[in-house]
Amino acid sequence: MEKLSAFLVKRKFAVIIIFTAITVLCALAVPLGSVNYSLVDYLPESAQSTTAIGVMKSEFGGAVPNASVMISDVTIKEALEYKSRLAAAEGVDSVSWLDDAVGEDVLLSTPVEFLDPGATRSYYKDGSALFSLTIASGTEQSAVHAVREIIGVDNAVAGDAVNIAAAQDMSVSEVLKAFYILLPLVLLVLILTTTSWIEPLLYLITIGFAVAVNMGTTALLGETSFMTQSISPILQLAVSLDYAIFLLHCFREYREEYEPGRAMVLAVKKSLAAVAASAATTVLGFLALIFMRFRIGPDLGLNLAKGVVLSFLFVMVFMPALTLASVKLLDRTAHRRFIPELRGVGRKLVRISVPLLIAAAVIAVPCYLAQSNAQFMYGMGAVAGSSRAGQDALKIEEEFGKENLLALLVPRGQTGKESELSKTLHDMDEVRRVVSYVDLVGEEIPPDYLDRATLGRFYSDNYALFIIYTDTTEESDGAFRAVEDIRSAAAMYYDGVYLAGQSATLYDIRNTVSADTKIVNLCAVIGIFLTILVAFRSVSIPLLLLFTIETAIWLNLSIGYFTGNTYNYIGYLIIGTVQLGSTVDYAILLTDRYLDLRREHPKKEAAIRALGGNLLSILTSAAILSMAGFTLSMTSTNPIVAELGELLGRGTLLSLAMVCLVLPALLTVFDGLIQKTTLNHGFGKGRKSP
Repeated sequence: MEKLSAFLVKRKFAVIIIFTAITVLCALAVPLGSVNYSLVDYLPESAQSTTAIGVMKSEFGGAVPNASVMISDVTIKEALEYKSRLAAAEGVDSVSWLDDAVGEDVLLSTPVEFLDPGATRSYYKDGSALFSLTIASGTEQSAVHAVREIIGVDNAVAGDAVNIAAAQDMSVSEVLKAFYILLPLVLLVLILTTTSWIEPLLYLITIGFAVAVNMGTTALLGETSFMTQSISPILQLAVSLDYAIFLLHCFREYREEYEPGRAMVLAVKKSLAAVAASAATTVLGFLALIFMRFRIGPDLGLNLAKGVVLSFLFVMVFMPALTLASVKLLDRTAHRRFIPELRGVGRKLVRISVPLLIAAAVIAVPCYLAQSNAQFMYGMGAVAGSSRAGQDALKIEEEFGKENLLALLVPRGQTGKESELSKTLHDMDEVRRVVSYVDLVGEEIPPDYLDRATLGRFYSDNYALFIIYTDTTEESDGAFRAVEDIRSAAAMYYDGVYLAGQSATLYDIRNTVSADTKIVNLCAVIGIFLTILVAFRSVSIPLLLLFTIETAIWLNLSIGYFTGNTYNYIGYLIIGTVQLGSTVDYAILLTDRYLDLRREHPKKEAAIRALGGNLLSILTSAAILSMAGFTLSMTSTNPIVAELGELLGRGTLLSLAMVCLVLPALLTVFDGLIQKTTLNHGFGKGRKSP
């Protein structure tokens, strides 16, 4: 490595040019990427609702309606005109209304008060018309905008497609907005903790280039999720600045004895192992997400892991060249350290660490149990609640009541069974109405008597379609109970039934995520345990460090349970691996220094010196990561992203507290165990251990 570093140092300007060119090309590619806002697309292909959507499209040529439009103060004729205009809007595949239930001729020739109230009240009520729309996947934003142009500001449009469009509207330029707020804060922290005015810029340029390359390569690889687009750049910056800080810290130390070129070669050699170990734990934490069956996890995990690897390469190759090219400027802009080393604080913190260790041990189990029983949301309803989509949904609910649509497909061929199934569905508490052939036409009338267009609404070559309207929200215990009951009822009469709709999708997401949570957390813990085991050649140290960070994670996630708040499952699932992978480095840094000092000092003195000597570095890293989280929380109008930011910011501070206030006690209390379970520890080599 030393020879390679020397080679790169001699050709520093070539390195700068090559890396800058790559960064510019990747930055230009960023707008070429596409972002997916549909959670449905990330379900496993084996999920029942995913299969149902595929069957629905192949058999009936379209998907389940995913938007509702309410237009007030219209006559029947005007409503039909609106229906034609809505059907012609960009991205709208189909529109269904009252005329599809009773026939357009009947609707136009019969006064509405003479029609069956049971058939009309869900479509037309007190002069308001409620339409069901199917909006094509990928066109939600443009389609919803087109629909709103047609209906005006006084009418309402709601539904899953509208929620997705709201998320798209929210995400535009939000990453840049977060960077505009975060970068000055990070710059301030770095100025306060470094000794040159230009040094913080070198950090930000290096990691900023790595972020740009990561975003560009992601765009070139194809589609990414909205979660990856929203949080990956911020997290990459926050978790990998440490690598650059550590390298330049080593460089400053070697410059006291060597000329800049030689000092940089030695700095790269010294910092390589430590930075690589830190990057490895972070990468393993992120890679644990690839074991999620819900594919938004692998999408985010791979992107974050790639980003950390790129940051590592830029720090080890590009930053040495950039620093040497700027060394004169670094010297001319040197200043005294504004925040002194906090060595005196270490003794005070170690003094209270044992009582705090006892407190941590007491709360660990209840916090673990509490976070295991937290309540979750699985859909985009939180996004809608903070936008016009949420207001429109309330308008529709006030006029027509709660209405949630599900599409049930059963094998075609036996109208008698269909009639029995329809009766069973009608008897369910959550079901408001059922639209099917036997409900609107009757089992007595043979299908051959109907025209192809009318028949095609209810039958394909292989399946009969039941449209079921429930009185639940898309996501609730009642909605999930309805999904279970409908699937069970259909299975009583048929083999090979399919249920599609937003509630069916969310039900499958819930079941998928429940299994994913244990797998992802276990993989992250095992991966990081093995990394620490190899790095320290110890069996006990990984257990102590994992207890430290996992307790902080449990405490972080248990707050929602104790306060009665509901998490979005994405934040809950991701934060465990992100907080573990990102903050375990603080524990590794402190432990590594403690083991080194134990060669010459008693255990308590070693803990005091280790904490005092590394406290400022840990505080700097934690401040940047927590600010990144809180910046996401404050700047994102997407509640899912904002919630994840809050969890990250709060979790980082809790990990910081556990490392600084509890870990010193763990190291001293279990000092004897560490000696027995660690190879070549060298404790007491310089003096006798007490």
